[in-house]
Amino acid sequence: MRRLFQRWVLSRLWLTFIVLCLSFFAFGIGTLNLIYLFQANATFLAEQGWQAVMDGALVQLFHLVLNGTLSMVAYVIFKTCEHRLSHWLGDEH
Repeated sequence: MRRLFQRWVLSRLWLTFIVLCLSFFAFGIGTLNLIYLFQANATFLAEQGWQAVMDGALVQLFHLVLNGTLSMVAYVIFKTCEHRLSHWLGDEH
């Protein structure tokens, strides 16, 4: 997977820039209000207990964790593309 990403994306500066933009937006959308949703879910679970579990609060918590994880993957891709482009701009070769 790493070699494919390097060969397909990082070797083409224009594609690196496009992937950088897409991953930036994916990270932003994925983390929008994530903290508030976690807090609301935790409050719901704490206040309602088993009834919250029966209403799907644990499934929602799983989805929030998955969303956070996918957002972090988007952030890592963003930082990788940023690193590649900033080194290309800063190189004197």
